[in-house]
Amino acid sequence: MTVAERCVFIKGDTIDGKYRILKCLGEGSFGDVYHVADPGGEQFAIKILKLWSIPPEAGDNLRKRFVMEFETGKITSDYLVHTISYGEIKGNPYILMEFCPSGDLRHYLTEHKNNADYFQIAKEILSGLSVLHRNGKVHRDLKPENVLVKKSGIAALTDFGISGDRNKRMTERGIMGKPLQIFGTYPYMPPEQVNPPRGGLATVLPTTDIFSFGVMMYELLVGKLPYGELTEATIVDYLRNAREGKWDRASLKHIPDGVVWDKIISGCLEPDFRCRTQTALAVMSELPSEYHRTEDSHQGRDIGHGEIVLRIMQGEEYGRIYHIEKMLSGGYLLTIGREAPDVNNLLSIKEVNSRYISRHHCTLEKNPETGIWYLRDGQWTSSGWKASLNGTYINSEVADSFGKAIHTGDIISIGDVKLRVEKLLKNN
Repeated sequence: MTVAERCVFIKGDTIDGKYRILKCLGEGSFGDVYHVADPGGEQFAIKILKLWSIPPEAGDNLRKRFVMEFETGKITSDYLVHTISYGEIKGNPYILMEFCPSGDLRHYLTEHKNNADYFQIAKEILSGLSVLHRNGKVHRDLKPENVLVKKSGIAALTDFGISGDRNKRMTERGIMGKPLQIFGTYPYMPPEQVNPPRGGLATVLPTTDIFSFGVMMYELLVGKLPYGELTEATIVDYLRNAREGKWDRASLKHIPDGVVWDKIISGCLEPDFRCRTQTALAVMSELPSEYHRTEDSHQGRDIGHGEIVLRIMQGEEYGRIYHIEKMLSGGYLLTIGREAPDVNNLLSIKEVNSRYISRHHCTLEKNPETGIWYLRDGQWTSSGWKASLNGTYINSEVADSFGKAIHTGDIISIGDVKLRVEKLLKNN
């Protein structure tokens, strides 16, 4: 592998010999973003991953996450910032991206606060989240700085790769021995991510983004965070308030449409993710009717005939397809767990952070009479039924040991791995 060289660019420099730098848009611990123009004058943004500044033990994984961010940006949606091409400069990967001239949402609202349509902004952000979640992605780091305003005026999500990746914690350490990035993200993190119920790290679900959306919209509307001031001195109080559901809802009374926003934000800020509004579309349904989504964006269901498969949408083996019908070998039970030499799962998942996936994690069971597949958390072992350590989820709902039916379009979360249930239609 090519050793990454230090590369710092200034206005007037060119990247890869064809993208002239107009200005630096942002600098981070892992990457820099530049406003550039090609020889024809067309403008773009370029994000460069600074591998030269990253410890070797983190570099390989971050490179993979960077590629995944590039692939996520190729999802067709007006509500995501599009990625265009991928390359390297002196061993440092870069992504060529759509340029959004109005900057991020915080900057945009500083200039347009008095005439901004907050319901429309909310609809656009929720539309972006819905697209991500249907594709097995969770943003993990939703905040005003990660929402850009396009030339068309649409608020679009960006930075859905490394910024929210829990492995970023490996390289930044700061207050109280905690990583600096996590402190910067604390205002928007739900309680189950700050204090996982089972210890370790909680599975990241779409409801993670729903909570962040609620905090962000409250902050944009009211001008402050919902759980109080957040500083190094007050962080314990802030996180306790979030965990106990104590937020300043009285301030919503003083803004336009405060009653409507109270209902929306209340559902998003539920401390228990199981009681939280479960999907971006469900949050959108609480907006005034003229802001409801009209295009077909619902989860798929079993329509037509075809083979049911599982496709990895996020994980070490991104894009891999499991043909679960063929893996049954004449039976009706398919065991799933992390790849391990001493376990004979029919479906073994390879993942860098394998400690989030149990050796005996879950079981898929096909009903031979109806053909419906059910997902159950845990497996039978010599000592009886054994539950997983971190839970098994379908979309944001818990799949317990009794089982839950899966349908085309569902997203299964097993540790940090997301699998989408798909149907491969037979050729006529």
